[in-house]
Amino acid sequence: MEFIDLKTRLAKMRTAVDARVETVFDHGRYILGPEVVELETALSNYVGVKHCVGVSSGTDSLLMALMALKIGPEDEVITVPYTWISTAEVIALVGASPVFVDIEDSTWNMDPNLLEGAITERTKAIMPVGIYGQTADMNAINTIAAAHNLPVIEDAAQSFGATYHGKKSFALSLIGSTSFFPSKPLGGFGDGGALFTDEDDLAETFRQIRVHGQASKHHHPIVGLNGRLDTLQAAMLLAAFELFPDEVKQRRYIADCYNTLLTEANIEGVQLPQVLEGSTSVYAQYTLLSSDRDALQARLKKAGIPSVAYYAKPLHLQPVFEHLGHKLGDFPVTESVADQCLSLPMSAYLTEAQQGQVVTAILA
Repeated sequence: MEFIDLKTRLAKMRTAVDARVETVFDHGRYILGPEVVELETALSNYVGVKHCVGVSSGTDSLLMALMALKIGPEDEVITVPYTWISTAEVIALVGASPVFVDIEDSTWNMDPNLLEGAITERTKAIMPVGIYGQTADMNAINTIAAAHNLPVIEDAAQSFGATYHGKKSFALSLIGSTSFFPSKPLGGFGDGGALFTDEDDLAETFRQIRVHGQASKHHHPIVGLNGRLDTLQAAMLLAAFELFPDEVKQRRYIADCYNTLLTEANIEGVQLPQVLEGSTSVYAQYTLLSSDRDALQARLKKAGIPSVAYYAKPLHLQPVFEHLGHKLGDFPVTESVADQCLSLPMSAYLTEAQQGQVVTAILA
């Protein structure tokens, strides 16, 4: 059994992918070709914002967002310690300091109740993460951010296709950032990412940053980097995007099946994922908590079922952030979730029979 079934997904779109790639080979515009603009238009329309700017990776998209906001040394950016390292890594790369706040014990996303206590005169942005497929409580976060005149960057690499009170992820703050890493909900065939915003000037800054800060030929008004989305990636993503709305529906159906099967099983010591009221999840991963996670993972492995314990060592305990002075116990919810989290096989193409195998192995 595959943890994420990319082979079946590719088989369903192979004809469209091949045709798209052949078109790129025919016109030969491999850098910022017409497919990049076509993809940006399709994704901005889907999300419901004015601008989408395709970039080289999800990590680079976060970095570019901070660069565009002129965040640098002596500044602070508030985020969570329960996420992939790139979220905090980019803050350090621009010379700023990540300031962590704990997560909610229900959604495992940023706890808005802790934001006020983390804001200082050095705070320049707030960066919530849409973990495992649903957004953070963006209304609560935006309200606090607005009171302090702070921009919000939504790290939504896992929540493309999710909604929050009727609006899509990426349309919920000043900037939305995503990754097209193959395992993401809208995954490509290599690295890639995108930035979303309604602000014209900000979108133009993103476009300049991704081409070395260039505004026009031989004219570089700002420092940038090589952050372009390849034409071939954009072409293949256009083929993938044709299936995406149906895949979102299927992911939710599969998650509902997991929920039903595991609820009926009534397994002691297991907490199922919870979706915030008024939200939907795209279930980038189907993750549960187990009080005996390691034994459960070993049992699944013995049954031939892959599973992953994501973010098992939170960011505040990583050696690279040792200088921040955090210790075990500083973020108790994060640490509890990190100790218990286990993601089960999940994709739009997981069969009911495969789900039955997973649940049977858990029951054993």
